[in-house]
Formats: sequence, C-alpha cells, structure tokens
Amino acid sequence: MEEIRRVISVIVLNEHGVLSRISGLFAGRGYNIDSLTVAPIPNTNLSRFTIVTFGSAKVLEQIVKQLHKLIPTYKVIESGEFIEKEMALVKIPLSERFDGLDAMLKAYNGTITNSGEDYIVVMVADDTTRVAGFLKAVKKYNPTDIVRGGSVAMDVQ
Repeated sequence: MEEIRRVISVIVLNEHGVLSRISGLFAGRGYNIDSLTVAPIPNTNLSRFTIVTFGSAKVLEQIVKQLHKLIPTYKVIESGEFIEKEMALVKIPLSERFDGLDAMLKAYNGTITNSGEDYIVVMVADDTTRVAGFLKAVKKYNPTDIVRGGSVAMDVQ
C-alpha cells in the first residue's frame, strides 16, 4: 500500500491537555507524526496545530475522523491548498572555506543569523523539499549541528 504524505491543520480551543490528546490519538493507534508545530492564533482562544504524517489513504482518513471527534477541535483542514514552509538552522565552523555559501543562501531563502568565536549559524526557510535540498548542499561545509523545524501551513482557500 502506498504511503502518502499529508499536511493536516487542526484548529483547537487553546486549553491544557490538547497536545497530549492529539499525540495520544496518534500513538494509541500506531500512527506516526513526522512533524508537529503548534501556535496560538492571535486575538482568539484558539491554537493551530500543523501535523505532517504519512500513511495509506485509509489510515489518513481514519486520522482525520478521529481528530474531528476530539472535544476541543474546532476545525480540521486536511485537503486543499496550503502554503507550507519549514525552517532549518545550520552551525558551520569558521575553519571552513565559505566559497559559494552566499550564493547558496540566496538560492534557498537563507541568511547568516548568528556567529560566535568559531562558528556561524545560517538559517533557511522554504518549502520542505527545498530545505531538504539545502541540507544536502550545505554538507560540503561540514556543519557541526543541524536543527530542522516542523512545517507550518496556512490554508489559502
């Protein structure tokens, strides 16, 4: 059975225990969360969960049905057009040669965000496939640390 990648946006009442209930829903049924981000929606008592998961069409349908049943759930958006972005931070030692790094950062919506005595930290924010491409390309600079954030998504319909 083919595994499908799905972005699910869940709007919930911003109350304690919601994260535990959503993660428990996935864990209790043996489903995996590939990435999860949560943030309050400004000027409301709601929060938006952006969940990226993989599964068969049947499994994904079951996940959405179960999310609808959660008490604090206001809305589940699992299809349609999303603007989806992801961020990654990469620490590179200053001992490396940085030939071409500036061009690479421009190509991937990146920038140098921090520096220390013996390192720089670069950040890239783009769609998930482009962030993955950047992380492959930046390996030539021998990064000492990489942190990849989860997807954030906004429904544009």
